[in-house]
Amino acid sequence: MTDQPPAPELRLGVVGVGLRAGLATLADRPGTARVVSCADPAARGRADARSLFGPGVRIHERYEDMLADGLDAVFVLTPDDQHTAPARYFLEAGVAVFVEKPLTVTLADCDRVLATAARTRTRLYVGHNLRHLPVLRTMRRLVDEGAIGTVRAVWCRHFVGHGGDYYFKDWHAERDRTTGLLLQKGAHDLDAIHWLAGGTARTVTALGDLAVYGANAHRRSGPQGPRRVQDWFDEGVWPPSALRDLNPVVDVEDISMVLTRLDNGVLTSYQQCHFTPDYWRNYTVIGDEGRIENLGDGIEGDPPVVKVWNRRRSGYRPEADRTLDAETFETAGAGHGGADQALVDEFLGFVAHGGATDTSPVAAREAVATGIAATTSLRSGGTSVQVPALAPDLADYFARHQPGSRGPATRPP
Repeated sequence: MTDQPPAPELRLGVVGVGLRAGLATLADRPGTARVVSCADPAARGRADARSLFGPGVRIHERYEDMLADGLDAVFVLTPDDQHTAPARYFLEAGVAVFVEKPLTVTLADCDRVLATAARTRTRLYVGHNLRHLPVLRTMRRLVDEGAIGTVRAVWCRHFVGHGGDYYFKDWHAERDRTTGLLLQKGAHDLDAIHWLAGGTARTVTALGDLAVYGANAHRRSGPQGPRRVQDWFDEGVWPPSALRDLNPVVDVEDISMVLTRLDNGVLTSYQQCHFTPDYWRNYTVIGDEGRIENLGDGIEGDPPVVKVWNRRRSGYRPEADRTLDAETFETAGAGHGGADQALVDEFLGFVAHGGATDTSPVAAREAVATGIAATTSLRSGGTSVQVPALAPDLADYFARHQPGSRGPATRPP
């Protein structure tokens, strides 16, 4: 047996060197992959690129100038409403693309990006890191093992305790930039719900309100400038009414409740609140032979626990029939409990070798479509909204060329 030559080092680019640039640092591994090119229209982003990736990195104001740097793949880490143009530009050039979630903020743009990837046969990957979150992978494994029978319902409560600082002091607070937080923030959880349930939403209804931050009159008078969330975040400011310097425009909801029926008949609910004192996600998966629930999610350093109840008892019973703690989870580490590193590892492997991935561009599109449908429903008083299906030719292309993990078997509709 002869030794195989080492795989060539991947040449990576980064478009948008801001809050999520840390993802690209996880990919910067001499011998495997190296960030050689960055683009950011802001001076702060360009300075950060040099600091993060060293003096040898090429720095540009325009992402179009990066092609001359001979790239194998790029990370598109711009604000959400600026994903579409660079993603399509590099796909057209045959450069593999990582797009931070959500894929885009409109369904038309999602489908344009997918169509470009399919037409050019260029690899597209979307950063839904919750599919690599240890606590969720543990819950998914239990479902696959049949621990609770066939899945019938999935619930998620998202307590966004830092919502004021994270989403109401900058562009996230504006409908024109995000569509709404059920898309921008909710795409994470909606995708995870779909993954746990093994289907995608087709019928959606929702209610929501701008209950707290809309009444806060302490708004910035002008542009945000180069400031980022780490410049103003202060965990000691409480209650939410004590926050100052909110974005001049605040017109997205700060509390929302969504009900969906998936294409496989599973029923789901998702609740998102941006003014709770705690910050974590609670998922409950209910089957016809039991239920699974997480206490803590491991993202903020809290030690999560997953509990399984699958024996009949009367009354409230905090002790479960089976309990799994953080030591039993598949991965651990920094960055969303190790999820960011696992996400980047999968992307680099996909760039180099192709094949199946646990994330899915089609699933990312479905999360956006569900978030948009839910936002439409809540802004029309809770009317039922149907989620448009992806064009069959695009669905077929990705099923053949980039199969993602749809989920466990569930009953038909």
